[in-house]
Amino acid sequence: MATFAVRTRKTRKSDGIAYSEQSLRQNAFILEYCRTSVSALSGATAGIMGLTGLWGFIFYFITALILSILLLVKAGAQWNSYFITRKVVFDSGLFGGLFTYVLFWTFLYGMVHVY
Repeated sequence: MATFAVRTRKTRKSDGIAYSEQSLRQNAFILEYCRTSVSALSGATAGIMGLTGLWGFIFYFITALILSILLLVKAGAQWNSYFITRKVVFDSGLFGGLFTYVLFWTFLYGMVHVY
């Protein structure tokens, strides 16, 4: 992950933090890539396990929560060097990944349990 937080001055604490737009976009790209990959993998897992209905959606939100926690653990104690807020990690691309999850979930469920 790219670091994008840079202090403008070290003498005064009231000064804001300047963010690098390039690093901000790179971190957003990495979050989206991770979320899409985990959504596809967890959708395939849910389909193979035969989850249906509400249990399948609960499985998605649990895996999304685990991914967010692992990303914050990876960022470490200086998470604010990588993200503006922690909220970005938890809700960035959450519902966009849901479509990928449902696609893989229904496809693998149909391939394993229907045919």
